[in-house]
Amino acid sequence: MKKRFAFLLITVLAVGIMAADPQKFIDPQNMDLSVKPGDNFYQYANGNWLRQNAIPASKTSWGSFNELREKSLDAMKSLLEDASKTTTKGRLYQMVGDYYASGMDSLTIEKRGIEPIKSDLARIDKVNNKAAFFDELAYQRTQGNGMLFGFFVAQDRKNVSKYLPQLSQGGTTLPDRDYYLKNDARSVKIRDAYREHLTKMLALIGEEPTQASQDADVVIRMETELAKAQMPRVDLRDPYKTYNKFTAASFSQQTPGINWADQLEKYGAKAQDTVLVQSPAFFRSLDSLVTATPVEDLRTYMRWNLLKGAAPYLSNAFVKQNFAFSKILTGQKEQTPRWQRISSLIDGSLGDLLGQLYVQQYFKPEAKQRMLTLVDNLEASYKEHIKNLDWMSEDTKKKALTKLLSFKRKIGYPDKWKNYEGVSIARDDFYGNVKSASKWQYNYMINRLGKPVDRTEWGMTPPTVNAYYNPVNNEIAFPAAILQFPFFDFEADDAINYGGIGAVIGHEMTHGFDDSGRQYDADGTLRDWWTKADADNFKKRADQVKEQFFGFKVLDSIKVNGQLTLGENLADLGGLAIAYDAFKKTPQGKSSGKKSLIDGFTPDQRFFLSWAQVWRINVLPETQAQLILVDPHAPGMYRCNGPLSNINAWYQAFNIQPGDKMYKKPEDRIKVW
Repeated sequence: MKKRFAFLLITVLAVGIMAADPQKFIDPQNMDLSVKPGDNFYQYANGNWLRQNAIPASKTSWGSFNELREKSLDAMKSLLEDASKTTTKGRLYQMVGDYYASGMDSLTIEKRGIEPIKSDLARIDKVNNKAAFFDELAYQRTQGNGMLFGFFVAQDRKNVSKYLPQLSQGGTTLPDRDYYLKNDARSVKIRDAYREHLTKMLALIGEEPTQASQDADVVIRMETELAKAQMPRVDLRDPYKTYNKFTAASFSQQTPGINWADQLEKYGAKAQDTVLVQSPAFFRSLDSLVTATPVEDLRTYMRWNLLKGAAPYLSNAFVKQNFAFSKILTGQKEQTPRWQRISSLIDGSLGDLLGQLYVQQYFKPEAKQRMLTLVDNLEASYKEHIKNLDWMSEDTKKKALTKLLSFKRKIGYPDKWKNYEGVSIARDDFYGNVKSASKWQYNYMINRLGKPVDRTEWGMTPPTVNAYYNPVNNEIAFPAAILQFPFFDFEADDAINYGGIGAVIGHEMTHGFDDSGRQYDADGTLRDWWTKADADNFKKRADQVKEQFFGFKVLDSIKVNGQLTLGENLADLGGLAIAYDAFKKTPQGKSSGKKSLIDGFTPDQRFFLSWAQVWRINVLPETQAQLILVDPHAPGMYRCNGPLSNINAWYQAFNIQPGDKMYKKPEDRIKVW
């Protein structure tokens, strides 16, 4: 199911290990005091930590988010191991416990080899014409094996009280269309490695070497054509470009080889005459590609997609080959431990069951109340900012305030839990468990059609170290696992909590007013509520942020994509500014003098140091090169330094002067919200 959430961080970041003493909230030993704060504040705040915390061989990155993710995984492991050993605690424990046991039973998985997917491979081998291809495509989709393009059920952005079937571009394996289309050395190397990977994987299901090589070429040819048809990621951020509503009959006229009324019926979307299409041009190209492609090649493409989806859950030969290719893409040196992979899988597929156990064991109820107070304070600060804007008219300000005060708040965990009725979990059938959970997720999604929109549903599970803003519900959500140090700690002073979780709250609020989120109104409807002059004033400031980040480089030569990262950069800038002003209303924020110092730092200095340590992270070069293409977030150093260079209070707190590398003249400092 596709989500349109604005996240705090991308979820591909790998796990790490908690290193800092949580009681020393700002530890000078983590800092590099030889660096001037005004030259590179990120290095000043984190330099020694970055040098002393190498990326483990089984990870692709190592930072504050990773530390908490590791802590969350350890917690899940404890819960799952306990559940797998008990036989008396009821269905919830049986479901997650048996699922975990089945995933950890590598001997049984090894014995079965490719047996779990033989019946699906046999089905695909019977496809002998284009109609049969689309029938099998529909069947596989209802089993949780979506191929060729995306299909999901979600709210209609212009009528948010209604769910609609929606179609999105897809069909490729590599992380971005550019991997297929660019001819630089790195892209060519990855394509060559991908071809080798395809050949070896197809050989594992019994294809002769020559046939496997030919079939690899077929897959790459088809995926390259699909990549050419895909919209670039920057365009996908535009909610109007991707909003194209059709009747099934009228959209079928654009794709003569595909009857969408028939397809929707087979997907289970019965009595649905309307469909939202992300990119009509992609589907026109897809239709032409399928029409021109021989049936035997379509079978090859379908076999690969079935195998690709199943490989992580099959015997070791498949898992090892998957990782061999992943090493080239990401630079990761060792496979993630099996227990972490299985824990993450269960969190993703039965998250509301595992989440109940997590909350019972690890979430303090008082944290929810403390967070609600922080949200109230951030909302009050944001309200003041909007009222005091010098570039927005009073009419638009009123609507902005209405939207702000309409934010729905989700803290910690859902008010009601999914029960996964119908999911069958067997202790000795790992792949069967994966399929059962996937099929349930698909049916849960499709059964929304015709029902009232459930605004209580969460887009993340409680053990997730992240946060999000969902524009169609105009809601901000903070799962339980993020409510820990370095973001939040009951024992920490306000400077730490406001520089950490306070800025995160402000970040998610600002997503409601970033370049995409601002186009949704107070009830989540995609509707223009701005005057033209106000919209132009916003775009002028947003363009300044975009250009600032286009000026940043990683790996000496690769530029940050200021357009792709614009929403997150606006959220970081707004979140930090709002959080700082909220902090200044606390007793600590108002204090001054020697008595206000902690570990030699003033309250303001601690606020900004707290902000900086949230973003500390080491990333493998291969992974960083990939993230620049696919991640709407800037690298950690620029998420830290970019917003700071626009905050007047930071200059005052650390005596930043002309000549310092991060110094910007007051008139050049960007203020949006």
